Amino acid sequence: MLDRLPEPLLAWYRANARDLPWRHTRDPYRVWVSEIMLQQTRVAAVLGYYARFLTAFPSVEALAAAPEEHLMKLWEGLGYYSRARNLQKAAKIVAERGGRFPDTYEGLLALPGIGDYTASAIAAAAFGRREAAVDGNVLRVVTRLTDSHDDILDPKTKKAVRDQLQTIMPPEPEDIRIFNQAVMELGATVCVPNGPPKCGSCPVRDLCLGRIRGTAETLPVKKPKKARKIEEKTVFLLLREGQVALRRRPDTGLLAGLWEFPNAEGTLTEETAPAAVSAWGLEPKQWKKKLTAKHIFTHVEWRMTGYTLEVAGDGPEEFQWVDLDGLEAHAVPSAFARYYAEAKERLGEKYDR
Repeated sequence: MLDRLPEPLLAWYRANARDLPWRHTRDPYRVWVSEIMLQQTRVAAVLGYYARFLTAFPSVEALAAAPEEHLMKLWEGLGYYSRARNLQKAAKIVAERGGRFPDTYEGLLALPGIGDYTASAIAAAAFGRREAAVDGNVLRVVTRLTDSHDDILDPKTKKAVRDQLQTIMPPEPEDIRIFNQAVMELGATVCVPNGPPKCGSCPVRDLCLGRIRGTAETLPVKKPKKARKIEEKTVFLLLREGQVALRRRPDTGLLAGLWEFPNAEGTLTEETAPAAVSAWGLEPKQWKKKLTAKHIFTHVEWRMTGYTLEVAGDGPEEFQWVDLDGLEAHAVPSAFARYYAEAKERLGEKYDR
């Protein structure tokens, strides 16, 4: 039945697709930026970032030449910061080639940070190549259409779905450019996750074996993920004369190279926390507030206990003391959002005075 999919799907897409800015361009740079931002991130969250990013870096050459701190600050809140670093690595390669992007799946795949899905999406949308892009939305749509009970987390299932779509992609470049988007749009707005599909408004419901056989709501099949690792941390907002201490995270690993508030492993109590502050060569002067927070990454969950306190001393060389303007100029990841907001409030009090 998949052979009959393109015609009704594309007609529906042209009449019903959401008006998103990256759908109005064939510029591979803009398509690429949107695809990287949309990985692991909701469309609504990306819209503002996309506009600000392109204002700051309107060309691949501008991105290649950008100071990393500026790039990280613009990316702040989107998460998965390695995406931004790989964007710049790839931008430098493209800029060295005169600003010309590879126009094939294989050429795009060779760039840092571009995998199977992104290479296919750019090749089709920007260059009209017959390359099927398969993400979670696409897997859900196709497994329901074909009543497939294969595990979608198995790479073999993803390859099989890509092969199926590859054979039915329309021949005309204008149709090719929107075909991947059409399948994804169907998955995002009609054949939705985390709930029953909206079969009554589906343009291809008559082709759907999952609907016909009554299995659509049980699909796709997905093996349970491993439980996230729990990590407990104690975060310190160390205040001194209108400044707060920051330190840079290691260059590798989670949130590599970004700025954080000094912290210690484990959950320290009011009795044990002062020793950690003293170990940094600081003298606690006044303890002000205790804050708890949680942040969930893909495979790890941080459970944080935080303390706000006035201190005396300089601390280790890795500490950088910043005022409110300095704090806002540093890329502090959203994992520390609650502490960032508290630090801004505390530093703002100094400005008000």
